[in-house]
Amino acid sequence: MLLIRQILGRVFVLGACTVTVAGCGQAGALYLPTSPAAANRATLPESLLPDALSPGPVDKTSAPIKR
Repeated sequence: MLLIRQILGRVFVLGACTVTVAGCGQAGALYLPTSPAAANRATLPESLLPDALSPGPVDKTSAPIKR
């Protein structure tokens, strides 16, 4: 059985870890860059699944499908 001191100690450590992790990261407001240098950067889906979103090799020898 946990004692009150152990429970309070664990709550304090968990709270300290939460405050520390919450303080990490970039300060300031989040924004989407609009500069010309940012125009050719990959988006998050392109970064995670580069093969799924890129067009595959084009086979010019096959005829197009008619419907």
